[in-house]
Amino acid sequence: MSLTTSPTVLNDLLERAAALLRSARYAIALTGAGVSTSSGIPDFRSPASGLWESADPMVVASLPGFQRHPEAFFRWIRPLARLMVEAQPNAAHLALADLERRSILRAVITQNIDMLHTRAGAEHVVELHGSFQEATCMACYRVYPVGQFIHHFIETGETPRCEHCGGVLKPNVILFGEQLPFRALQVAQRTVRECDVMLVAGSSLEVAPASDLPMLASECGAKIIMLNYEATYMDRHASLVIHDDVAEILPRLAMLV
Repeated sequence: MSLTTSPTVLNDLLERAAALLRSARYAIALTGAGVSTSSGIPDFRSPASGLWESADPMVVASLPGFQRHPEAFFRWIRPLARLMVEAQPNAAHLALADLERRSILRAVITQNIDMLHTRAGAEHVVELHGSFQEATCMACYRVYPVGQFIHHFIETGETPRCEHCGGVLKPNVILFGEQLPFRALQVAQRTVRECDVMLVAGSSLEVAPASDLPMLASECGAKIIMLNYEATYMDRHASLVIHDDVAEILPRLAMLV
């Protein structure tokens, strides 16, 4: 349930958030699954709709699990893959892309793998957890565009394999037990250290090291704007907190900046 109950309080918070963004020298955004739920992509933890409600992540979405039983991963990911292919950017993605286009935001760091920020028009996107854009053969390490096999996989459920050696193709998304992409993490940390305002939208901040980035920004002197439906550990450290639907609030915020 939203913790913002008064329209007057909400309007005041949005005005203050807009003022912070307008005055920022270097503002960035960090986004999580809550930004994409309005596009029909479920998050990982919400009761009933969360992706971990029906599966053990250490079995279906860990690197050792994938290496032992890739077919279990692909059975689990198949419905999500269909949703990501069919999904369209929502008002939250479009608002963030608009803020970047107007040079209000310098970059969007995201935990999401759905590529919706890019499809919305954002150009400076750091995908901390990888994306569904490419896949790598686990045997010969050839890299394939996911577009080569995704529709066939969705329709048949067959495990994608390398056309050269027959090895299993692993989408370039980060599984449990796998290191984040070094370059993406390095760029994210450098960007966070440079920013003076960070807008955190739709993230529960429960998965490290992404969850550590707002605190890093705060320790470097940045002001934090928290926009998430539920409370997070960063709320008490933030300059202002709005508990509401990001797909409704971000477009309103963008119009005020």
